[in-house]
Amino acid sequence: MMQFSRRRFLQVGTTAAAAAVVPSASAEDCNAKVPPAIASLKSWKDQAVPITVDERKARIERARELMVQNKLQAMAVAGGSSLPYYSGVRWWTSERFFAMILPAKGKAFFVCPAFEEGRAREQISAGPFGADAEVRIWQENEDPYQRVADGMKDLGITTGVLGIEEKTSFVFSNGMALHLPAMQTASATPVTAGCRMIKSQHELQLMRLASKVSITAYEAAYKSLTDGMTQDEFSSLVEAAHSKLGFHGGADVQVGTYSASPHGSIAPQQIKEGQIVLMDGGGTVEGYASDISRTFVLGKPTDKMKKVFDIVYRAQSAAVNTARSGLPCEAVDAAARKVVIDGGYGPGFKYFTHRVGHGMGLDGHEWPYLVPGNKLPLQADMTFSDEPGIYIPGEFGVRIEDDMHITADGAELFTPRSPSLEHPFGGA
Repeated sequence: MMQFSRRRFLQVGTTAAAAAVVPSASAEDCNAKVPPAIASLKSWKDQAVPITVDERKARIERARELMVQNKLQAMAVAGGSSLPYYSGVRWWTSERFFAMILPAKGKAFFVCPAFEEGRAREQISAGPFGADAEVRIWQENEDPYQRVADGMKDLGITTGVLGIEEKTSFVFSNGMALHLPAMQTASATPVTAGCRMIKSQHELQLMRLASKVSITAYEAAYKSLTDGMTQDEFSSLVEAAHSKLGFHGGADVQVGTYSASPHGSIAPQQIKEGQIVLMDGGGTVEGYASDISRTFVLGKPTDKMKKVFDIVYRAQSAAVNTARSGLPCEAVDAAARKVVIDGGYGPGFKYFTHRVGHGMGLDGHEWPYLVPGNKLPLQADMTFSDEPGIYIPGEFGVRIEDDMHITADGAELFTPRSPSLEHPFGGA
């Protein structure tokens, strides 16, 4: 899912709480308050085809192959996006231990709080492990990590290496390690990233749809923007537009000098004519994320604003035109950064303060990363953000971001590019 800021999360939560004690408006009243550009949107929910059980079975077999290659006897996945990636189970991570243990050879099992067994089995049975999946439960006064040790022993795994999925909490990984004293623990990232970095055609379809949804929602919100609107009011329009299209999504919005910070500020802001507006966010389709940024000006931008936009536009072009299978990840960043530096906004990270892109999928940010020093070769069907930016403290920032797919012979962006500050979505 595209990450909303903590500030945005708290705002949404507060709004929801208020709605619980305020009488709900009628559907007619709600529709009357929605700007026409958003009200006219239709749901695209039927275009989103869920990942199948057979697809998840293939992922599990690939994970087993990678475990063997990386000398892991088993892999523990406790929450995070790798859990639904393999099992289809979506689980909120809390202090209570819940995990999937996938051995390189043998039957997988789950460890689950006893009072959650019914909810867990409902999801597990619908996935690749089926209704006969083994679920080892623990009561509130029992040790969940002993269930892991017992399950591993029953599989004949008492020595070797247990891979720990990278999002697993330390308390969970440490608890498992203490109960498996004859085993070592190591990162399972070579397995999880090894599977997830390369997207299937189905995953690419979902990501392409996610980008299409978000850029359509952005444009509808932009057409509904009025001079004097606050950044939070504009953000709400972006959320509303995603909802009308049938999906969750939104964007953080930074105005004027606040746009010079890549991830902005919590300070209240008002959108006025002549100011830079930087919107950054996205949405999810069947869990797969989009991540898109647009920068624009209401009215007429200054010559400096237009010059900076042109440099960033050319930097984004350099990145997508450079990216191709076999090239190291760092080369894509280098191509974009050279354009920015040659344009007078260097050296190094002085004004282009972040990497040019990150991998994308079930997480908005995931392996691999387009960053200096990363020599991992690109491969066909990897997906990234392509998001160069220039940030001038005390003045403004410009970022253009679209999602990029590495093809067999180059790279492509999922969405039409932003042509100018005056017309961020094209047109005259």
